[in-house]
Amino acid sequence: MAEPTDTYHTGADDEVPDLSHSEDEGEEDDEEWECMEQDADGVAVTCLFCQRSFSSVPETFQHCQSEHGVDLLQLVKTHRLDDYGYIKMINYVRTEKCSGESLAVLDGALPWDSDEYMKPALPDDPLLQIDLEELIGAEFPTDGASGAQSEVGGQGGALLQRAQQAEERAARSEEALARAMEDLHKLKMLAQGLVLSAGRSAPLCSGAVAELREDEDEAYFSSYGHYSIHEEMLKDTVRTESYRDFICGNPDVFKDKVVLDVGCGTGILSMFAARSGAKKVIAVDQSEIIYQAMDIVRSNQLDNTITLIKGRIEDVDLPVEKVDIIISEWMGYFLLFESMLDSVLWARDRYLAEGGSVYPDRCSISLAAVGDTEKHDDRIAFWDDVYGFKMECMKKAVVPEAVVEVLKPETVISDPTVIQTLDCNAVTISELEFSADFTLKITAGTLCTVSRVGYFDIFFDSGCTNKVMFSTSPHCTRTHWKQTVFLLENPIPVHTGDELPGRIVVRKNRKDPRALLVTLGLADRKLTYSVQ
Repeated sequence: MAEPTDTYHTGADDEVPDLSHSEDEGEEDDEEWECMEQDADGVAVTCLFCQRSFSSVPETFQHCQSEHGVDLLQLVKTHRLDDYGYIKMINYVRTEKCSGESLAVLDGALPWDSDEYMKPALPDDPLLQIDLEELIGAEFPTDGASGAQSEVGGQGGALLQRAQQAEERAARSEEALARAMEDLHKLKMLAQGLVLSAGRSAPLCSGAVAELREDEDEAYFSSYGHYSIHEEMLKDTVRTESYRDFICGNPDVFKDKVVLDVGCGTGILSMFAARSGAKKVIAVDQSEIIYQAMDIVRSNQLDNTITLIKGRIEDVDLPVEKVDIIISEWMGYFLLFESMLDSVLWARDRYLAEGGSVYPDRCSISLAAVGDTEKHDDRIAFWDDVYGFKMECMKKAVVPEAVVEVLKPETVISDPTVIQTLDCNAVTISELEFSADFTLKITAGTLCTVSRVGYFDIFFDSGCTNKVMFSTSPHCTRTHWKQTVFLLENPIPVHTGDELPGRIVVRKNRKDPRALLVTLGLADRKLTYSVQ
């Protein structure tokens, strides 16, 4: 349910780091502790090794060092842990209840080097909410490069180490700049939402209303109160008719079942389910469109079957203990933008009865290479000469912004490759952040200019007599999701039959979990893009 715009830009989530390299280590340590104090102010922090709680992260770190002999920051530096490594270490210690002595004698493979430790052992653990990069600083690279550096002796080794550290600091600065731009865009969107909603009172309607949360979600849900968004989604025939064909074409799946519609919008999916024989449909939406949905349901004389509830699915109380089916149109740009799937999975784990199913039940994300000289000239080369002035520096800001638009199918110059497949009845929230290696096989010799395009496919399969799927590929009928384009500053010459190896890392923006950070490496080039 992505907000439709012709182009949707992105950002990222930390402040731009200082590129200078301080020689005063004492000042750096003070800054680290000050950073943690600000992040954890007023939060009860439980020790990793005992049941004592403290009012701040620094107190907890100092307690672990003085009482249990474990210097957590030194462990991070010693094992050169990145953000994920630190998270896994904290969750490992809490899960396995290991002692400080066992951590002090670690040698060889790290015992927490498993994705199972990405799941928080303690809900809302303040130790997982600190900014590791700010704590450790640019002096300590966390990508494993030091192992190779140690093999180079003398002055050459020192120079190599300094060069690699400088390169890493520059890369982090680029990411931080993109994140700062995203924060500015988010503030603009929030201000717009506040202006549009000012002075408007909610109409009086029946139905349960959950207490609204005063946080960043308010602007997101407010955007779905605008009717034009729902009009565009309903007019997206690929989207709406696929859901209709699945629901109405499989009455045996819905007959006499209890159905939950997460993020119901105007209620179109709920009404399809009611007409397909569902015994009861519960429709939940946080935005004010729910009031129009109530009128729509009554107008179609389906109010005896459909119950509408205003609120976040995580906050409301449903009138049933379990449901047989969960339906939702949760997809965003590049499939995972907006993180609405998180709410669907929460509802699945809380309400879905044994033997029930989430629909759509399967989806995949694909990548392909693109060669479009005209688009490259318009978006990238344009900055070389702007009314007679050089603005090449703008490329560094423009390129990391993923662009959402419709591509011409003839500009796709490789076979597509699937980078991730999700089973919505089994996937966990932690698995929505992932990495994958891929290879793009070139089918047309040209310049790979736009670099890569991302799109997704949706499947309604489980237990269905009439299976339904749709695609947002450039080769298929356009949808309001369009495609997600990752620009490339400098074109790569390719030939038919070439195979371009690459790697992708998809993760949530730490300050705006509804946005995405996508790191793409292709051949010898690597860049982090923001999707928002």
